[in-house]
Amino acid sequence: MSEDIRQDLKYTKEHEWVQVDGDTAIIGITHYAQEALGDVVFVDLPEAGQTVEAGDDFAVIESVKAASEVYSPVSGTITEVNEALDGAPETLNDAPYEDGWIVKIKLDDNADTDDLLTADDYTAFTESLD
Repeated sequence: MSEDIRQDLKYTKEHEWVQVDGDTAIIGITHYAQEALGDVVFVDLPEAGQTVEAGDDFAVIESVKAASEVYSPVSGTITEVNEALDGAPETLNDAPYEDGWIVKIKLDDNADTDDLLTADDYTAFTESLD
């Protein structure tokens, strides 16, 4: 198991991570994603109050290599946006699981997270890509 994949999170095949805290999902990109992107130079963040459906894109991350959309793994309302990323987008590279969270979403339905990948599933998925 890679130390870059935390056991306490859920994951998507689009390389987002989800930490559920009550009826709130905290969402960011995985270590694998930030490594593939390279040096992040800009993050186009959504607005708090915006509603999203699972599978909707809600942010764009620009790196020296490419621009990549971030997809919501859950449905709900964005309650908080990590404004610190505006001035320090490299935080996604430096601390993708800590200070590099992107949004917090109030879940419409906690069952949304049931279909997400476990750490073991995500490890197997990323190993199949290499």
